[in-house]
Amino acid sequence: MKPKLVVGNWKMNKPFDDAQDLILDIQNNLKDRKLQTEVVLCPPFVYMELITDIAEEEDSQFYAGAQNCSEHESGAYTGEVSAEMLASMGVEFCIVGHSERRKYFGETNAVIAQKIDLLLKNDIVPIVCCGELLEERKAGKHTQVVQQQIEESLFHLQASEFERVIIAYEPVWAIGTGETATPAQAEEMHAFIRSLVEKKYGTEMAYNTYILYGGSCNPKNAADLFMQEDVDGGLIGGASLKADDFCAIIDAGENVLKEN
Repeated sequence: MKPKLVVGNWKMNKPFDDAQDLILDIQNNLKDRKLQTEVVLCPPFVYMELITDIAEEEDSQFYAGAQNCSEHESGAYTGEVSAEMLASMGVEFCIVGHSERRKYFGETNAVIAQKIDLLLKNDIVPIVCCGELLEERKAGKHTQVVQQQIEESLFHLQASEFERVIIAYEPVWAIGTGETATPAQAEEMHAFIRSLVEKKYGTEMAYNTYILYGGSCNPKNAADLFMQEDVDGGLIGGASLKADDFCAIIDAGENVLKEN
């Protein structure tokens, strides 16, 4: 079993002092531990330097990540942040295609593909989100929806590019609702995603590709989710805003590895 990957997505939360306290609490909780689980923190842009300053320290236990980037390289795009800017600050990961970006900002698979290309160009690992709405799952279209998202946003990449990508499956109906896909539902979709990767890029690539679960993962259900064969970690929303909860999820990843 591969080491787990746990990514904290803070979304648009926390005033400055609270954000600083959260970062320090997480770092102190994980300090001096020999973790196999890899950890990424993705704060709002305005707090990015708080993250990168600590992430660059020799004893840091986490990497710096961003929640989004522009699909444009540079130019007159007021309020946007480019992949090049993120790279220049030491950001190593970036979430793209989150369901909230798709819903509230109209991002299409084509736009997401552009962002992925720019991130890879700037040596930033894209964490590419995919997932279905509740009505799509009820209609039995969940695999069709996810397949289209992946094919249109990712499958233009060469194998040498794709191997640097992380996929995050987020059942949209389980984000911020308190609902969670059962471990069996999560495993079924993760296995399906891995099969798509295998058909396109081969068995070795499929095995090595990290596929995270992102849908109300919390300290209570993390272990059951992480025990699934094709669940390589979690993209954590609400639970990443409390240091104890977030670190408990990391511990769940550690414990699963020890047991397997």
